[in-house]
Amino acid sequence: MSELQAVLFDMDGTLCDSEPAWMAAEWALAKRYDGEWTVEDGLQLVGSDLLDAGAYIKRRMALDQTPVEIVAELLAHVTDWVATEGVDWRPGALDLVEACNGAGLPTALVTMSYRNFATAVVEAMPRGRFDAVVTGEEVSLGKPAPEPYLAAAAALGVDPAACVAIEDSPAGATSAVAAGCLVVVVPNHVPVPVTPTMVEAATLTGVTVEDLRALVTAR
Repeated sequence: MSELQAVLFDMDGTLCDSEPAWMAAEWALAKRYDGEWTVEDGLQLVGSDLLDAGAYIKRRMALDQTPVEIVAELLAHVTDWVATEGVDWRPGALDLVEACNGAGLPTALVTMSYRNFATAVVEAMPRGRFDAVVTGEEVSLGKPAPEPYLAAAAALGVDPAACVAIEDSPAGATSAVAAGCLVVVVPNHVPVPVTPTMVEAATLTGVTVEDLRALVTAR
């Protein structure tokens, strides 16, 4: 019987609803360079590694820029969005982070966004804190590969199999499962196929530390 050792949170779409800002940044790019883009294109990139997204956008919009340059433009847009519009926190997310802090449970933020944007979001948090932050440029293979969640568990010094990951996207959930975590899926902009190592919740409102402990204990 295992005990819960840590809780690992995705950021975009899970901790905060920043996906509309990313989608707006993609549309702005398409308009600026007269590139082809659809709603389906944007939804396909939810939760993905940013360089993978940049490569997809380059192909789809037939751009001359490199994926790195495309990502830089996207990040500039979403970082400005946080500065001007503030952060739209997902229901119950900050409550759960704070509850984990109060229970002495280590927490990590595991995001494919880059450090400058993740820092802006973390600094805007009115309450709660993370013991570690893993960002997209710090891993060799991003979500859906397991490396981001393995890196988070290593940073906290815990066993991934004794962690619960909170995710909203297929790529993120796949990454966490591949790392050995149990996953609480809180779908947002895209549906997530639920497997036996996942539990779906309509919202994080009312989700408690004891609920998460029970998931790991029952494993």
